[in-house]
Amino acid sequence: MSKMRKMFLPMLMAAVMAIAAACGSGSGGEGNANNGGTTSAAGGSDASSQSTGAPANEAKKEESAGDSVQKLSGSIEIDGSSTVYPLTEAAAEEYAAEQPDVRVTVGVSGTGGGFERFCAGEIPIADASRPIKESEAQKCAEAGIAYTELSIAYDGLSVVVNKDNDWVDHLTVEELNRIFVAGSEVKTWADVREGWPDEELRLFSPGADSGTYDYFNEAILEKAGIRSDGQISFSEDDNTLVQGVAGNKGGIGYFGYAYYEENADKLKVVPIDGGSGPVTPTLDTIKDGSYSPLSRPLFIYVSNQALEERPEVKDFVRFYIENIGGMAKEVGYVPLPDEKYAEEAAKIEG
Repeated sequence: MSKMRKMFLPMLMAAVMAIAAACGSGSGGEGNANNGGTTSAAGGSDASSQSTGAPANEAKKEESAGDSVQKLSGSIEIDGSSTVYPLTEAAAEEYAAEQPDVRVTVGVSGTGGGFERFCAGEIPIADASRPIKESEAQKCAEAGIAYTELSIAYDGLSVVVNKDNDWVDHLTVEELNRIFVAGSEVKTWADVREGWPDEELRLFSPGADSGTYDYFNEAILEKAGIRSDGQISFSEDDNTLVQGVAGNKGGIGYFGYAYYEENADKLKVVPIDGGSGPVTPTLDTIKDGSYSPLSRPLFIYVSNQALEERPEVKDFVRFYIENIGGMAKEVGYVPLPDEKYAEEAAKIEG
């Protein structure tokens, strides 16, 4: 009996303590509710937090997932025209702020060099200062490279002479032809026009892979080709051409208007008479076409497969067309009309 009592008493005490604890907990909850509901509100808040916490986390996940869809990564290699380079480089720099994980690199192998790589499937975008040639288009077709041509801006091919040249006030298209055409016997400035000094000519031209050369050959040389004697130097780098003309009193060369404008303190631009009197290249004369025949459109060519399969390429091209008009003026080019950019943007969406 005493053993049972000894066992029963601890059990009874434990039961009493459990009941007391339960009552205390209940009265505490009621007391808190009666005292302004602070804990209840907090409890409610906790409950609310717990009930809405899962959706909040999901929302963050969805937001994060949304960000991951918007956030792109990868590398885009572009090559081609040195004339188009400043435009594409400006677009690439601006795009980096929008998509920092997409690396865009821009090369300057010339329009022909860019098309060669483009039609070999090496790059998704080619810069071009002229339309693609039939022979280049054929290479793309043979390689199964379908593409979209996009106009981006206008340029005025600018003829420049040395800053110290004080005799050239303008040149006619015919005089330009005689200076640069294959087989030319023009050696000095006196051979160009009577009364000009017997200063030896030093010519500077883009190379054969350049779209600028192709355009000059067509517009000025009537596709007869350019001279290749000891008085002419070639380079795909427009800055090298600038330095050549700036360093030779008898120098003359040609390249995109943006490069002249950037180096106007070192060079003298030559008004060109295309048959209606001398016209100086400016943003206005290039835009209205009066600077003839040396005003021209500029392009980028984009692989259709890259547009379809590589979201970073499509997004970059979209950004390019939407923003290049504003950038064009900043780097010395003439933007297209807004409606033309809208047409080009529609091509991207297919």
